[in-house]
Order: sequence, then C-alpha cells, then structure tokens
Amino acid sequence: MNTNPSIAHSDAWPLLPYESWKDTCATLHLWTQIVGKVRLACAPHINHWWQVPLYVSSRGLTTSLIPYRAGAFEIEFDFIAHRLVITTDCGRSASLPLEPRSVAEFYSEFMDRLKRLDLDIRIWTMPVEIPDPIPFEDDRSHRSYDAKQAQSFWRVLLVVARVLTEFRSGFIGKASPVHFFWGSFDLAVTRFSGRRAPRPPPSPNIPDSINAEAYSHEVSSCGFWPGNGGFGQAAFYSYAYPVPKGFADAPGAPEGAYYSRELGEFLLPYDAVRSAASPNRALLEFVQTTYEAAANCGHWDRADLERN
Repeated sequence: MNTNPSIAHSDAWPLLPYESWKDTCATLHLWTQIVGKVRLACAPHINHWWQVPLYVSSRGLTTSLIPYRAGAFEIEFDFIAHRLVITTDCGRSASLPLEPRSVAEFYSEFMDRLKRLDLDIRIWTMPVEIPDPIPFEDDRSHRSYDAKQAQSFWRVLLVVARVLTEFRSGFIGKASPVHFFWGSFDLAVTRFSGRRAPRPPPSPNIPDSINAEAYSHEVSSCGFWPGNGGFGQAAFYSYAYPVPKGFADAPGAPEGAYYSRELGEFLLPYDAVRSAASPNRALLEFVQTTYEAAANCGHWDRADLERN
C-alpha cells in the first residue's frame, strides 16, 4: 500500500459517485458515530454542540484533543494508512485496521483498545440521526469498507475544508469552526447574525432539545454531504434559520445551484463543482451568494459582521 501518495492537481476533486460507495459510506457513518460519542462522553459542553464534531486532518478525521481525568487523548481515522489510531498524552497508543468488518466487530475492538490504554469510557450505543437504528454491539449488517473510496471521500473533505475556511475568514461575527458532524455525516460551517431565533419545529430522528441548542440564534449555514440521507448524490448545501422572506427567490446563485423547497435550502451538486473550470471559485461563489441572500433577506448588520 502506498502510504505517501502524491496527489496531482487534477485529483484534488476526485470522483465520488454515491451509488459506488454507499455501503462504505453507511458503515463509515456508524464508525464515526462510535468514535464521536467517546468525544461527547468526555468533552465539556460547548454552545451549539461544538464539543461534538470531528475535524479534517492531514491524514483523515480526528476528534482533536479530548480531556480525560488529569490527562488527554486523541482518536484519528487515518485514511492514508487505513487505521484508527488512539494516542494519549503519556506517549501510549493503540490502533486497529480500517477494513471490511461489521459495526459490532469495530465497536468491540475499539472499546477493547480504549481499555488497554486505561480509558474507561462508556457510551450510549444507539446510533443517532438515522432511521431504524441498530445498537452498535448488535449491528452485523453494515460491514463494508473500500479503502480507495474512503480515501476519496477524505480527499473531498480536505479540499472542501480549505475552501470553507477561506470563506469563514471573511466574517468577524460569531462563526463556527469548519467541522464534521458525525450525526448527520456532513462538513459544515455556520455564521450567526447575533440575534435570538424562535425555537425550531420538531425534526425526525433528532431530539428537540438538541435542535433547540443548535438553532438558538439566527444562522446562515453551508456545507457538504456525500449523498446519504436519501439525497442520493454528493452535494453542497446552504440554508438559513429562520428562513427569511424572499430567501428562496433571492438572485445570484451560481450555475447549477437551485433552491429545494422540499428541503428548504439551496443545493449545488458536487459534480457541478468538480467539473467547473475552477472548482474552488465555483464553491466560494455558491457559499458567498447564498450567505448574502440569507443576510440581506434577514436584514443582518453586514457592515458590523463582515471584514472590510
């Protein structure tokens, strides 16, 4: 296995056809939930559940530093070497291979590695934000892992995180990090107007208490998801909460983008960005114009919130 691949410029936005990797996607989604729930169990609560996500790293997805008793540890999905690696602040480490195995097997081996490192952590083993969840320890149906497809997914996250970070730099108001939510399995960044928002309506598969915290203030949020959740293709999204009057019909969305009244957000297929003359510019245009639609229709104080 090539553990130090050279990525040509033309490969920076790899193909990611959902039908080809949907089984790996579903399994990996559940594996990230297991790891993410360990972070959730240990990290202090941060506004809007920002203690929950994973982060794109130079090798995959990481929890970042997790506090534990008097020390700390970190967990990383390494999509170059295809291993899950756990490291502690005292120099100890453990790992397990990322390869075809059931969620139940992954869960058992992962918890075993934690115990070997004297990390005594218990998690709620029911998956979240998906229909018909199966407890991790009982799930033997999801067991796919294609290394090439998993690495392509990470390569997409890598370039998208870079573009979203550039987009985030133009905002001096409150904004989230660019982070990966393992519940919904998407990479996102969120801007805030600074004003309180009405309590959101009930959402399927998500407790009201979680939504109320996530959407306590007015937001304009954008991101990427790989096609799961019923959409069927990798796409970028942008939405506002609460949805301001005129948002759906605001001018300026780039070619290929459209407003889905069913989902209540703007969408731009990943393939439209990938095939653009400048994918970076196409994505930046999408997130900027849809943010402007949210901010203008919602009467945000843009002069005070944006970098001049």
